[in-house]
Amino acid sequence: ENFLPKPPAPFSTNSYDAFISPNTLNLSSFTKLMKKLQEIHPEASRDRIVDALLEVRKSNKGILSGLSINSIVKRTSVIL
Repeated sequence: ENFLPKPPAPFSTNSYDAFISPNTLNLSSFTKLMKKLQEIHPEASRDRIVDALLEVRKSNKGILSGLSINSIVKRTSVIL
């Protein structure tokens, strides 16, 4: 029997990888979102912003799809 080997599962330790999934938010949207939040909240570290975004996702049944960037920014700003 000829079975092709399975490719290894991708693994990364970047903090935003936990936030982004292919079905949730693409990298360009994430970059725009981070830029906007950093402009509004210059005192917040990147990690703090990501943590706040994760809280928003958690409070929205674990997903961000379906929310506009403005809505995500507003909800994240409340947490920050």
